[in-house]
Amino acid sequence: MSMKDFMDSVAARNPAQPEFLQAVQEVVESVWDVYEASPRLKKANILARMVEPEAVHTFRVAWTNDKGEVEVNRGYRIQFNSALGPYKGGLRFHPSVNLSILKFLGFEQIFKNSLTTLPLGGGKGGSDFNARGRSDEEIMRFCQSFMTELYRYIGADTDVPAGDIGVGGREVGYMFGQYKKITRQFNGVLTGKGLEWGGSILRPEATGYGATYFAEAMLKTKGLSFEGKKVAISGFGNVAWGATKKVNQLGGTVVTLSGPDGFIHDADGIKGEKIDYLLEMRASNNDAVEDYAKKFGVPFYAGKRPWEIPCDVAMPCATQNELNGDDAAKLIKNGCVCVAEGANMPCTPEAVHAFLENKVLFAPGKAVNAGGVATSGLEMSQNSMRLRWGPEEVDQRLHGIMVSIHDACCKYGKGPDGYVNYVKGANIAGFLRVANAMVDQGVV
Repeated sequence: MSMKDFMDSVAARNPAQPEFLQAVQEVVESVWDVYEASPRLKKANILARMVEPEAVHTFRVAWTNDKGEVEVNRGYRIQFNSALGPYKGGLRFHPSVNLSILKFLGFEQIFKNSLTTLPLGGGKGGSDFNARGRSDEEIMRFCQSFMTELYRYIGADTDVPAGDIGVGGREVGYMFGQYKKITRQFNGVLTGKGLEWGGSILRPEATGYGATYFAEAMLKTKGLSFEGKKVAISGFGNVAWGATKKVNQLGGTVVTLSGPDGFIHDADGIKGEKIDYLLEMRASNNDAVEDYAKKFGVPFYAGKRPWEIPCDVAMPCATQNELNGDDAAKLIKNGCVCVAEGANMPCTPEAVHAFLENKVLFAPGKAVNAGGVATSGLEMSQNSMRLRWGPEEVDQRLHGIMVSIHDACCKYGKGPDGYVNYVKGANIAGFLRVANAMVDQGVV
């Protein structure tokens, strides 16, 4: 079977799922030669098994709003692969959530978790619930109803969800409380918990911190650092907030943030009280970054993305397919030397091709943003051992994991000319660990 035949068969089995097929295409293109060269993996039909989730759970989430009206949302949990450990992956609450997006995210999570070298399988879940304009009480009632269905499928040694877009500490708290009430168990079934009841310090910042550590390692391959660099970041949630903090610590200047309404350009840099304000924005149910522009008197560009602003490093940290081929051309023309995906698959295939073709340092989200799930894995370890590590130890462990992931990408992605194809390197490194474990465990 050719690679085209394989992808045609996947497309036929998964119609109307463009995000999922895009994620599969990227991985298959990277690992096909390795797969074809391994009789052991081909005999076990590993690729066909790997692109099929082990279980897909969908359920109705009925809840009552503040007006006493009953609303209905759809909930999901995609349990994709457990070859390396319990399913691990976030819950996303956003109106865009559908089966294709969650399957893409769950599939990416397999390789992301594999790259951390922690004993974690891959999964993802969420709902099409929109928190914008909702009261805390409405969010609590929704989370409780969601967990009343989800609890059947998860457990500390089975499936350990975390947060994602629309799911922060507040939502995790509401869901954990309902899980505890239903099951009468206090265990590590969710990560991203509050510090006082089992959470890991630095977890909110971890994905952004890890992404910045990975980008720092990329720059070092060219003898560069963040010192004095202008950095364009999209989004304003946990990932963008954490990356902004760490870039500042490493001597860089973050000049952009974005939201659904557009982006802001702060030439003086987002630092100090401006970073503190991000916390307020992140905690609110208002996703308008124009508020930042008004508060600090900086330009706001409605309906646009930040990639037209000259920068040395670009870190897309918002959502999938937010940086296209035209955006990539602008970044390349303006001299951008490094693009690190803080979000999941934020660059379109056309953009990725442009970066690789022009030898721009480029690394995919499954490697760059693995710091979040890595710290979730550390939280699981702390929960199992009934202990808690301090910020220095967690940060040190996170830094070590990200450098290790970078090294694995270089091992499998470095070409004869010295250029590292991080896409290829990340996919092969993540794939081989999962594939070998699947073969070892038989046809299950």
